[in-house]
Amino acid sequence: MIPRYSRPEMAVIWEPQTRFQIWLDIERHACEAQEKLGAIPNGTAQALLERGKFEIDRIDELERSLKHDVIAFLTNIAEHVGDEARFMHQGLTSSDVLDTAFAVQLTRATDILLSDINALCSVLERRAHEFKRTLCVGRSHGIHAEPTTFGLKLAFAFSEFDRARSRLELARNEISVCAISGAVGTYSTIDPSVENYVAEKLGLKPETISTQVIPRDRHAMFFATLGVIAGSIERLSTEIRHLQRTEVREVEEFFEPEQKGSSAMPHKRNPVLTENLTGLARTVRAAVSPALENIALWHERDISHSSVERIIGPDATITLDFSLHRLTRVVDKLLVYPDTMRKNLDQLGGLIHSQRVLLALTQTGMSREDAYRTVQRNAMKLWKNGGKFLDILTTDSEILSNLSTEELAGIFESGINLQHIDQIFSRVFNRSAK
Repeated sequence: MIPRYSRPEMAVIWEPQTRFQIWLDIERHACEAQEKLGAIPNGTAQALLERGKFEIDRIDELERSLKHDVIAFLTNIAEHVGDEARFMHQGLTSSDVLDTAFAVQLTRATDILLSDINALCSVLERRAHEFKRTLCVGRSHGIHAEPTTFGLKLAFAFSEFDRARSRLELARNEISVCAISGAVGTYSTIDPSVENYVAEKLGLKPETISTQVIPRDRHAMFFATLGVIAGSIERLSTEIRHLQRTEVREVEEFFEPEQKGSSAMPHKRNPVLTENLTGLARTVRAAVSPALENIALWHERDISHSSVERIIGPDATITLDFSLHRLTRVVDKLLVYPDTMRKNLDQLGGLIHSQRVLLALTQTGMSREDAYRTVQRNAMKLWKNGGKFLDILTTDSEILSNLSTEELAGIFESGINLQHIDQIFSRVFNRSAK
């Protein structure tokens, strides 16, 4: 991923220096286990610890002629270790190193992503409570529907990312596996206890059964999870973008004192951060289809997955890390305009209470069909001519024959929209705390 969208803590996981160091750690741990079994001479692991060095440029140079990255790496290590190096990689195949190292990288990346989601959830919870009872209009099809609160919008986002947190924990468990099983996965050249030992040292668990490679359904599930999280990022970002439109302007991204909105129009304050997040989310989701296609490898292995994962592993995790961090800052500093919310709420003169009028009429004995027809007839007058919905209703004899003016006025009180807010918040936030 390009530096513009990379945070150092995540990016370093995918740098060649980190990758080769993990490879060296795997080889050394495997030697330690082999020594305990008596399969290789004592001192091999210590030699790797003391003299196991590598140079990225040298590995690249060797790979240009050898056409094999793991052999190039082992050759470079041997140049420093000396005679003991002949016992390195004993009984292993390259996939043992590559797949296990990839598992380490993905696990480390996931730990950062989990921390990111925790931070986002914390901010969402705080701001949801801040605007718990701040009324705003709910919209369906982009059209005014019924009143809700801005706190409920944020609580919904919290609940969504709380589920994302649970999914990501499951995904971490899926990919944190180690495979040291030799060619085609039969352990014919290496004892299974070596795999157990390496897994424990790296904080992984042994793969139940491998075919030389770790089954790619695990990775497909992992990247699919990242794709879903990206979808949640885009959903909340799109909501903020819509609410920032000039005609709405219920919320606004924080605008820095020295920030510029347009190269041509000095007045502009654009939702550039959430627009950026919308695009980045699409980039993360682009990793999902290739990861799914990686499941179907030929027989016990091929390397059609390898090139894919060299791209999507770093790109998807780095981008998602950046996105979650940016979204957290957006929500944390989001400008909220309750007065505008109130103004927009009243924009249609009370039409947003039409359902409650309908229900009240049915309670008096009117059929639902007749009630709907009657309320809609009056609502269309307001759509056409403007005015106040309550005033229009109080001139309709059919309605007044069923509801008094006092009863109608009570229907238009907004307080009823808040009556279950505490219950909803309790379900959302208490459930997440368990």
